[in-house]
Amino acid sequence: MTLKEAEGIAERPAEVARTRASQRKLVWWAFKKHRLALVSAWLLAGMLVVIALCEFVAPFDDRHRDSAYTTAPPQVLKLWSDSGFGLHVDGYTSEQDPRSLRITYEANPEDRIDVGFFVKGEEYELFGFIPMDRHLLGPQDPGDPMYLWGTTTDGQDLLSQVVYATRVSASVGIIGVLLAFLLGIVLGAVSGYFGGWIDNAVQRVIELIMSVPSIPLWLGLAAALPAQMGPVGRYFIITTILALVAWTGLAREVRGRFLALRSEEFVTSAMLDGSSHTRIMFRHMLPSFSSHIIAALSLSIPGMILAETALSWLGMGLRPPAVSWGVQLQDASKWSVLSGAPWLLIPGLCVVLVVLAFNFVGDGLRDAADPYKH
Repeated sequence: MTLKEAEGIAERPAEVARTRASQRKLVWWAFKKHRLALVSAWLLAGMLVVIALCEFVAPFDDRHRDSAYTTAPPQVLKLWSDSGFGLHVDGYTSEQDPRSLRITYEANPEDRIDVGFFVKGEEYELFGFIPMDRHLLGPQDPGDPMYLWGTTTDGQDLLSQVVYATRVSASVGIIGVLLAFLLGIVLGAVSGYFGGWIDNAVQRVIELIMSVPSIPLWLGLAAALPAQMGPVGRYFIITTILALVAWTGLAREVRGRFLALRSEEFVTSAMLDGSSHTRIMFRHMLPSFSSHIIAALSLSIPGMILAETALSWLGMGLRPPAVSWGVQLQDASKWSVLSGAPWLLIPGLCVVLVVLAFNFVGDGLRDAADPYKH
């Protein structure tokens, strides 16, 4: 037996397993080869955990304020000091400039603040109904200042604020995109499948919405909200506004695909078999370009997150006491504040990482779901 024949025999089990594997397994095997997409998927999975358990992950409550430490710099976790081994941070010493009244902070190694995992802290309700007072990481004494990412201009712990803001900003993007995709897929499918006056009516609405620049349209709709509206109501309205503006592009893409597919043989066979129009559209035609939809979905979420961030940063979206990345970046827009507290840009870094992660995952899913590669 030659070496080439032996290699062919060794490869046969893998080839047999590949031919017998389901479409889901083929997509997963192809996705794992995209290393950057896999790392990004783990990053997004961690973000989902933070969203679900943000009260537990955050060292302090989102309403926690310490007026004694405004724009205090980040602290460094240490394992060893002159007083012995153990997880801790150094306390602060402050000094106020008599002219500018600016307070400057420096680390004080003599003031040791012990830090632990699963420590007792401020009470909260996990998932909205489970009373708890344990936090993943925090000071052993709840009254001690432990600010690993520094504090804001209001004396709030930046790490806790970013954790709570991740839930709000990410959920706005995910929920908004789901609403937009529901509108885009349904209206695009109906427009492309039936054609005629239905197609004309849907396309005129799409052209009307797309003719208005996005940012002025967002600002105009957001400015129409009552100023006294609560944070919860504003959250849902902003999500709905973003969804109503974002569905047009996908609707046109879906329409084009349906126009190309409705003359295919499998569609004609389904019609002759007596399938309903709904079944033909969503059970036969739509899955044929699922890879494109998956890629568009993953790429639309960061766009929605950026839209909410921009609106909140401009003061037209979510407002305090709601916490989002855009609301947090309002302080970073002032050079007088940012020059002395550059850590206030950390929420912007979170936006960049999440947007890149969604883009990489979208590229990986698009390539993995491509039927011509299996």
